[in-house]
Amino acid sequence: MDTSLKDDTQSSHSQISEKKDIAYLEEVQSGGGQIHNDRIDPEVAKYASAKAIYIDEDTNKRLKRMIDKRVLLVMCVTYFLQSLDKATLSFSAIMGIQKDTGLVGQEYAWLSTCIYIGILFVEYPMNYIIQRVPIGKFLGFCIFCWAAVLCFHALCSNFASLLVVRTLLGIFESACQPSFLVLSSMWYTKAENAMIITLWFMMNGLQQIFGGLLAYAFTNITTGPLKSWQWLFLSYGIISVGWAVFVIWYLPDSPMRAKCFSEDDKKLMVERVRSNQTGLQNRKFRKDQAIEAFKDPQIYCYGLFQLFTTLPQSSIGAFANIIINGLGFSVLNTQLLAMVLGALIMGFPLSSAYLVRKYNQTIWTMIGFLIPSMIGTIVLMTVANTSASTRAGLLVAYYVVLSFWGASTLTLTLLSKNVGGQTKKSIAVAVNFFCWAAGNAIGPQVMQSKDAPRYFTGFAVHMGCYVCAILTLVFLRFHFVRQNKKKQAFLDSRENEVDKDLVHSFDDLTDLQNPNFMYIY
Repeated sequence: MDTSLKDDTQSSHSQISEKKDIAYLEEVQSGGGQIHNDRIDPEVAKYASAKAIYIDEDTNKRLKRMIDKRVLLVMCVTYFLQSLDKATLSFSAIMGIQKDTGLVGQEYAWLSTCIYIGILFVEYPMNYIIQRVPIGKFLGFCIFCWAAVLCFHALCSNFASLLVVRTLLGIFESACQPSFLVLSSMWYTKAENAMIITLWFMMNGLQQIFGGLLAYAFTNITTGPLKSWQWLFLSYGIISVGWAVFVIWYLPDSPMRAKCFSEDDKKLMVERVRSNQTGLQNRKFRKDQAIEAFKDPQIYCYGLFQLFTTLPQSSIGAFANIIINGLGFSVLNTQLLAMVLGALIMGFPLSSAYLVRKYNQTIWTMIGFLIPSMIGTIVLMTVANTSASTRAGLLVAYYVVLSFWGASTLTLTLLSKNVGGQTKKSIAVAVNFFCWAAGNAIGPQVMQSKDAPRYFTGFAVHMGCYVCAILTLVFLRFHFVRQNKKKQAFLDSRENEVDKDLVHSFDDLTDLQNPNFMYIY
């Protein structure tokens, strides 16, 4: 094809696409998009003012402290316990569970995979329920259920029984992260969201530290009616049952239903999140938002990125102690060295959140945290463990690989900030965690027992995932830049559509339907 003709054709297609986008915005703003006065949730309408009101800095800080004590505290402790509960399998792997239950071949890997297969089947139904029930009570109920299931692990004596309880554990724990995303966007501003999500996500690392200490203690139990790994499961399960009861009593379902706060404070808490322009709460299913969600490229980008990062994450998580032990360290030293992993899993997300807050460059920061993972993986694939010095070097390389945790956290931040409309957001979260579960299900399977102790094939797969993740982020950034330019052009030509007072912030509009919504990347 002639070059000039090809350029003209591409230019024509671009103009048609932009005209369609502008026409869609015009249709929504004129009411032709079937979005009427029912787009504001009745509970929100009761507490929201007609337009934005000013909240001074001291009042804002006071409100945030109150919210942190009720919401952030619950999210952090719950995620810590959930991470601890999931990690028990990794810690018990070198405490004799495989021998005591007769696990052979890939059966151990399947015990990690089955959790996420369970999540795959219930992810969208779970998100649908979360949008429509009192979230505090429902989260507490799910915690109670997974705590009970964890206790039942101590009764298991073979692969089949372990497979059942691990699958049930995944089903009930599937409510955790989606609930936290809803709570984070419901109670916190966009500016606060990155750090809030990072703080509860960091509990993965904290559990690795305390889990290592506790596992070290349980490893020394060599006598009595129960094995050390049985005491591990039973103890964690009983603690989680108690926490579930506390959550049901303590966590408010929403700012509007928070009986622990005064009416004036509840109104101010609603006003705090007006600038998010992603809505606050709406239980009505909107078909137009569902259709838009499945047409929006960003939804698939979040899912793909989760797949490409959780696959290596789950491999390393499930096989962490086995890999370190394979480098030549003793069982007890392996438990203690795993604590360093925890510090890094906390440090990388905290560093990435700080950089985003300072430079306001989320996607470039995510790419920056993927590059060290690639370097560390190359070292693990190419350097043989031949001496004490190479063993130390390989351990450091293994630690460096964990830098991708800094990027994983920010995926949830991007989704929380850039997807508007409650129906669309529920689908986006479902797709995100469906892919998250798929990556976690596949991950342990790439670490084949025949490849131990170096797991060359598994790390080669990880390398491919990091490359694909970077390509996905580059495309997502291009998409956001392009969409923001279109919206700005629309507002420049129609000054009357500029919502300076944020009147429509609580309307159940999607990010595409709201011309005043600008993507943050």
